[in-house]
Amino acid sequence: MTAAALSAYGPPEVLRPMELAVPEPGPGEVRVRVRAAGVQPFDLRVREGWTPPGAERGFPLVPGNEFAGVVDRIGERVADFAVGDEVLGYGLLGGYAQYVAVPAEQLVHKPGAMPWTVAGGFSGNGQGAHLALSQLRVGPGDTVLIGAAAGALGTFSVQLARAWGATTVIGTASERNHDHLRALGAIPVTYGEGLVERIRAVAPDGVDAALDAAGPEGLRAAVAVTKDRRRVVTMVATEEAARLGLPEWGGTRSAARLAELTALYEKGAVDVLLRAEFALERAADAHRLVATGHGRGKVVLTVD
Repeated sequence: MTAAALSAYGPPEVLRPMELAVPEPGPGEVRVRVRAAGVQPFDLRVREGWTPPGAERGFPLVPGNEFAGVVDRIGERVADFAVGDEVLGYGLLGGYAQYVAVPAEQLVHKPGAMPWTVAGGFSGNGQGAHLALSQLRVGPGDTVLIGAAAGALGTFSVQLARAWGATTVIGTASERNHDHLRALGAIPVTYGEGLVERIRAVAPDGVDAALDAAGPEGLRAAVAVTKDRRRVVTMVATEEAARLGLPEWGGTRSAARLAELTALYEKGAVDVLLRAEFALERAADAHRLVATGHGRGKVVLTVD
């Protein structure tokens, strides 16, 4: 099979097409013929040399922790899937390939109307938003602040907060993305000096919960305007969060969580905005685009 893989850590150029053995599913596992795979900052860290907890180091290494495709083969003791089922799922590594084998409990059935590109980029940011907003206890009546709200994670988080009943969602973004946030039902505010004052102009009494995906400056602003600092989490500025004494972000992905999100998709409550699509062979270009920082929506690889 063809995969976008590494034979050494380094810049995007180390990620290139390779011919590798097709994985065989073990007991309890399913092999998926991949149609699309999402690209996340997580994958860039892997390419640069970080090893996710639970993963083994070694080359060749295939990044990619979210994907969608068609069940190609099932291992022993798999009852919930059959060959030919359309699925989406997640893993630590291996998604940037024509085939991936994962435990069956890391898959859900793909909604029939969901495009492959949306399905390939659905799990990572969807589950990240679900985990973070669950930790923040976001619910009906809340005023919620989302940092970097126009990005892939932020866009999903805005929609999910609204779906869970938040009365007001405030999103930080550059001015060119304000119309995008308004279309999602959020009130946009601009990054930069004076951010705290702009947030307070929208929410004079402060916000109930804040999710930062922008960085240290955005995190400090979130702390300044949130009523209870125990309801502030960051996905990116972990060192600053430790310095400020904030709760660590964490949690575990699950098929149950993913199934809840796909049900919301079928109701029209959440969706994935696609920023760009690249063929698998251009995975390095996809990494370069994600590395540019705040962009609107999701980057996805398509697999023939």
